[in-house]
Amino acid sequence: MSASHRKNDLMQIQEQLSPASAQVILAHFPQRIREALVAHAHEIDYPIEAVLEMAIASFLDTEALGFADCKPGRGY
Repeated sequence: MSASHRKNDLMQIQEQLSPASAQVILAHFPQRIREALVAHAHEIDYPIEAVLEMAIASFLDTEALGFADCKPGRGY
């Protein structure tokens, strides 16, 4: 794998929450929060990692849809 491919893979890891990482995060939430997030993901037909990413990004930046466009402090 070339250096540019490794850099692109690293950027994707930094810009998107992986399914495995989402499961690790979910495991640390109280059950009612975990169930609510999973239910919301099913309701809007999004993967749980996208729902977690949207929740965190929008908390930090009210205009963000995900980590890639998150600029903490914007929109307040």
